Amino acid sequence: MRIRTRKFAGTIALLVLVTVWSLLGMTLAQTPWLAATKLYQAIFYVVAGIGWVLPAMPIVSWMSRRD
Repeated sequence: MRIRTRKFAGTIALLVLVTVWSLLGMTLAQTPWLAATKLYQAIFYVVAGIGWVLPAMPIVSWMSRRD
């Protein structure tokens, strides 16, 4: 696969990943156990905010490989 095609497919994959990640994060943020304490909320938002980077790293490295 050429680099241009990989970058296009990777961009689509990243957009899908970020969209699904944010929708799941919003859904989980509304659960009663999370709203119980501020500590749980802080931990959740840190993990949800940084957590999408881990699945995105392999996609970005795959996109930037040479032909």
